[in-house]
Amino acid sequence: MSRWFMASMGTALQLCLGTVYAWSYFLNPLTQAYGWSNTQVAWVFSTTIVFLSLGAALGGAKLPTYGPRKLAVLGSLLFASGYMLGALALYFKSLGLLYLGYGVIGGTGIGLAYVTPVATVAKWFPDKKGLATGMVIMGFGLGAMIMSKVIAPLLLKMFDNNMPLVFAILGLRFLLLTSPIAWTLQGPPETLAQPDPAKPDAPSPATVAEPSLLKTVLLTRQFAMMWLVMFCNTVAGIMFISFQSPMIQELWHRLDPGLSAQKLASYGATLIAVSALCNGLGRFAWGSLSDHLGCVRVFQIMLGTQLGAFLVLGIVESPWLFGVGVCYVLLCYGGGFGTLPSFVSNAFGAKMMAGAYGAMLSTWGAAGVVGPQVVAYLRDHHPDNASAHAFKIGAAFLAIGLAVCSRRPSDRR
Repeated sequence: MSRWFMASMGTALQLCLGTVYAWSYFLNPLTQAYGWSNTQVAWVFSTTIVFLSLGAALGGAKLPTYGPRKLAVLGSLLFASGYMLGALALYFKSLGLLYLGYGVIGGTGIGLAYVTPVATVAKWFPDKKGLATGMVIMGFGLGAMIMSKVIAPLLLKMFDNNMPLVFAILGLRFLLLTSPIAWTLQGPPETLAQPDPAKPDAPSPATVAEPSLLKTVLLTRQFAMMWLVMFCNTVAGIMFISFQSPMIQELWHRLDPGLSAQKLASYGATLIAVSALCNGLGRFAWGSLSDHLGCVRVFQIMLGTQLGAFLVLGIVESPWLFGVGVCYVLLCYGGGFGTLPSFVSNAFGAKMMAGAYGAMLSTWGAAGVVGPQVVAYLRDHHPDNASAHAFKIGAAFLAIGLAVCSRRPSDRR
């Protein structure tokens, strides 16, 4: 079987899973139709990301035991079930069921199905890890673009904003799409999975010894520093993902109070789509660049330039500049995920890749709580200055990440 076919199937699966990033498209409709607060609705997204990271950690640990096909199919079934349970929750107006269905069950499914193609495709491309995994993960970033500009507006228009019915149709659609794609995933022949020992990225002695995830990875200083760097890069981007649509709508409303709600919603959807494109391209571009510059250097560039962007965003009120800033931050946000597989594989070796990568994705869950909840709290309690305060907090996280990344001695390549 062609390794490029495997990469394309992994990308297609990620494209479906990445629709979770269009959550901010539903934020205003949910708060207006159901009377829920920003914080309550943000907890749906945060819960999803937390259980996504837990599912990814579990999937990474169990991948060698069960193989990519079983885990990806299970993840796909849970992912689709999350939308269907979300439909029931909206029909019965149950926020708790929405947390459980879309957040816990759907999020776990995304995590299981997310980590599987990434770790599997990395084994198919021992010579081009950054390029191949960046391509696969790019699909996840592009999912929000398709959801916000095509699927969600079309379904909402067809079914007269009937949110329960829209979620049910999405669940059925993803069930029929993701399960067959997941069934195609499989590992490479053993000969292909082994890197050339003459190359600089040959496995370190730690990976040749009897693997122990706890001792070899989780309890090391290197893992802790990498975790903090990835967390800081992720929290900066996920602050925007959860609230970018209402934030830019407010800026446009201040600029032109006469704009209709429908027009404002279209502006929000456009930003989600364009920033999702940047998120996807960043995963591919930065991931590929890491093959040449090294992972640490790439993270230093991303964190440093984002820090400058956050400082500028804190003082501008133009929706155009805000949109450009968001797109660049999400370019780097995606870049973090595109670079991470090589970062982990180079540091801990191919044999520890799946477990270490899954554990590292716990940064996603932590950032998924901190970022959206900080912004939600500020919007609920300090609506007039929420954005300015959020940018300052985001800049502080980026500064911490840059400081830690700059102290790391070398990038094992």
